[in-house]
Amino acid sequence: MQQSRYERGLTKLAEIDGRAGENVINGLADICPDLGRYIVEFGFGDIYSRPQLNLKSREIATVAALTAMSHCEPQLAVHIHGALNVGCSREEIIEVMLQMALYAGFPAALKAVAVARDVFSQAGHESHI
Repeated sequence: MQQSRYERGLTKLAEIDGRAGENVINGLADICPDLGRYIVEFGFGDIYSRPQLNLKSREIATVAALTAMSHCEPQLAVHIHGALNVGCSREEIIEVMLQMALYAGFPAALKAVAVARDVFSQAGHESHI
């Protein structure tokens, strides 16, 4: 039996983000459940489930994009947690943010590093940043 897009998305979301992803979807239930469904179906059921990139590569790309956008701190925090969950090291995450300073500017990188500091602290990763 083939999984639906939604079921496939929930499975992938749990694999990447665990409770953090669930909390995002549950937080939309009372105001815009369709947005939660679209995130699960399209984002995780269709895109994150594609075999061409592994989850570590996808999370690195996502952290880079959210860093460059510079106004998505809650989403960046969730994806930093996800990156750690799928095998990214603290050093790799910081290096991605440093790389984005070149393309998105120092303010974007500084903001992202501040988010990373908080996530690393919550996740029990020692932080020297």
